Amino acid sequence: MSDSLYMVSVMKTNASIQRIERRIQHIKTQLTTLGDMRPGSLSQQYNVCGKPGCRCKDPQHPKRHGPYYQLSWVHQGKSTTQFIRRPWVPQVKAQLATFKRFRKLTEQWVALALALAKLKLQAASTDNPK
Repeated sequence: MSDSLYMVSVMKTNASIQRIERRIQHIKTQLTTLGDMRPGSLSQQYNVCGKPGCRCKDPQHPKRHGPYYQLSWVHQGKSTTQFIRRPWVPQVKAQLATFKRFRKLTEQWVALALALAKLKLQAASTDNPK
């Protein structure tokens, strides 16, 4: 490889490394601004109470009780479910959205870190050919 082509290749690699490092730094900055978070999913549940004559047992037009909000998540291999009172639902939804944002950012960070590691290995191998 000629010296000029080698220099262009090194410059492109260095520019790519710097670009990825800037993107990683931007992700780190975004991660520091995240607020409260929690994993899981929120679902609405409707129940039948079983009392005779209750509206939920009406043979023509049964109306189940609810909605009740149920939060389910898995942490460290343990599955957990918790009922959430209606006034707390907006806050829990915001925490769930923040956790999804956290996961997306960390996945991007890992992908960029892998690409950065690959570029640095390539750069090192061109600097020190066998």
